[in-house]
Amino acid sequence: MHLTESFEVMRSRDEVVELLCSDKTLLGLLPKGDTQIIESDGDCRTTVTRYQILGREGFATFHFTFRIDGSVRFEKVCNGRVWQGLEGLVSVEERGDESCEVRIEISGRTKSFVPEISIKAPLEEQILAMTTALEERLNS
Repeated sequence: MHLTESFEVMRSRDEVVELLCSDKTLLGLLPKGDTQIIESDGDCRTTVTRYQILGREGFATFHFTFRIDGSVRFEKVCNGRVWQGLEGLVSVEERGDESCEVRIEISGRTKSFVPEISIKAPLEEQILAMTTALEERLNS
């Protein structure tokens, strides 16, 4: 399953990329839960988000890679019962009039006995939460 969201920011591309690559922005991308950066190595960051669903506590680990073109690639460590793979990309495209389009893409694959339709709503909720958090941060 692949989902995409985008929005416009009234800033230069350089400003948007600088904000996008900050730890504060990175921590805000996963707004549901307590997120911390647990490892920082060059252009890579690893975060852990502590969350609670249906009375159960869990942890989600993501690896973020800041790419030379200004985009940010992310990948979830899939060690649970649902996800076989979850990855995405945040990219910035200059519009030429001191504005940019920011695009978030997420692709997810479920494990063998988990129907893909069962993750559609949670994945849509995730990309909307990330888009909202990022849009607020880049427009503030």
